[in-house]
Amino acid sequence: MVYKCLIVDDEELARRLLVNHLSQLENFELIAACESAIAASKVLKEHAVDLLFLDIEMPVLTGVDFFKSLLHKPKVIFTTAYRDYAVEGFELDAVDYLLKPITFARFFKAIEKFENLQQPIANTNNIKPSKADFIFIRENRKQVKLKYEDIVFIESLKDYIKIHTKETSHVIKYSISAFHELLDERFLRTHRSYIVNSDSITAYTAYDVELSTIEVPVGESYRKQVKAYLKA
Repeated sequence: MVYKCLIVDDEELARRLLVNHLSQLENFELIAACESAIAASKVLKEHAVDLLFLDIEMPVLTGVDFFKSLLHKPKVIFTTAYRDYAVEGFELDAVDYLLKPITFARFFKAIEKFENLQQPIANTNNIKPSKADFIFIRENRKQVKLKYEDIVFIESLKDYIKIHTKETSHVIKYSISAFHELLDERFLRTHRSYIVNSDSITAYTAYDVELSTIEVPVGESYRKQVKAYLKA
């Protein structure tokens, strides 16, 4: 598969560096390299983009504000010379955050993160979906039964997921997206890295859901569906 990319940076040298890095990858196609968010918005109206390389500190409209304004958000890798913006970048479910000057090794690591998100991990754990109120997971060479009502939330740990239950937790090698498909309708995706059991939600805001004493974030791209689900 070929992924279509868009670079947005007001610095010519920074754009040229990213263009050069990207040219070394066979399955990534550069649609355009723009010097402003305004120019990028025109490109996005005409082309579908899979991955956006977006500078944060730009004149007129910052990268963060531009990304927030997009109705259909592609995956994004933020680029900047300022380390202080990292937290805000990840709150927007960014694939990665690259600090300038960007080496090819660091760039390639971010690309690998993006590709991993596009390809759910194969079912190597022999997890068996169930139409009942439980699921089996493979742990320590055994098939362990988990009742849906006992699962509080699930979090992603790179190539693994951690299933938090009322009594304990289980770490298995699985993608969070693939695991979500095995669960029933009570389980709500609130963030790229989190799924919660809606029966365990005690309170919520636009930015997080509370599971008794635990706070789980609500990602920018999930807020509308979380709000609609909880108000249904």
